[in-house]
Amino acid sequence: MTLILLNPHAQGGRAARAIPPFKNWLQTHAPDSSFAAPDKLQESLALLQNLPEGSRVVAVGGDGTLNRWLPALLSRKLTLALVPMGSGNDCARALGLYGLSWTAALQHALNGPARSVDTGLACWTDLQGQSHDTHFFSSLTAGFDSSVGLRALNGPRWLRGLPRYLWATLKELAYLQTWQLSVSADGEPMSSGPALFASSLNTPSFGSGMPAVPHARIDDGQLDALLAGPMGRSGVLNLLPRLLVGKHLTDPRLQCRPFKTLTIDCVDGVPLAADGECLGLATQLRVHCQRARLQAVTRQTSSNRPPTMNA
Repeated sequence: MTLILLNPHAQGGRAARAIPPFKNWLQTHAPDSSFAAPDKLQESLALLQNLPEGSRVVAVGGDGTLNRWLPALLSRKLTLALVPMGSGNDCARALGLYGLSWTAALQHALNGPARSVDTGLACWTDLQGQSHDTHFFSSLTAGFDSSVGLRALNGPRWLRGLPRYLWATLKELAYLQTWQLSVSADGEPMSSGPALFASSLNTPSFGSGMPAVPHARIDDGQLDALLAGPMGRSGVLNLLPRLLVGKHLTDPRLQCRPFKTLTIDCVDGVPLAADGECLGLATQLRVHCQRARLQAVTRQTSSNRPPTMNA
């Protein structure tokens, strides 16, 4: 069974305009498929939970849409196919879909082959001592980048994509702070002290295409930790241009390493965001790589092709 599920709230509500053309296209090219665009999240989740295991779900939306639907996709062992229609679209970039027209993306979503990809799981404790489990596909951010993400979500509607995140970054510099973090990867200490952020990446980019970990892959059985030590406003401004072109990893204030389990402790609480969706403040955090947890339709490009092995 194939269900095309559109989030009408994606792209700040602009995705709702695509409902009529989607219906018209499907009537002509895929009349046996089902289409739905529920207004409420619970209605979407109910549709997903009622699908037979192994069904294909064509998710029409962005990173936030996929994040909200990911638990149901995983629990029902559904196959994900994505039609990018979001503000960030870092999941689409990793799946090789970014830049396709919606008709080309939909055609590929309906007919393209699926393969196993990794996901992440964050188990965290909030300031009230409540425990939470949060799945993510692209990134789990902790610290400055989470604050930037929240500012971007509440930013001006006329700004989209990367310019929106750059605007949010510059705005957040006025409130620049660090957090006392104790960070370990696979049981080995990475840092203990003030940090700007400590993020976990499954995809090469976050923040609407910023290549935070250019070598990251969604099918290598590991996540990548990106840890930034303390730096002032001038340091962040100097780092930003290199981050935009993926030349920042040589900075001595940054650490980047692969992991299967990452632990972060912060007594006062550090802001978290999963796939750009703000979660709250966490005092304890355990991030796990879920190897080959999801079946997803991908499109091979030069950026997501496996590296060539020399003899």
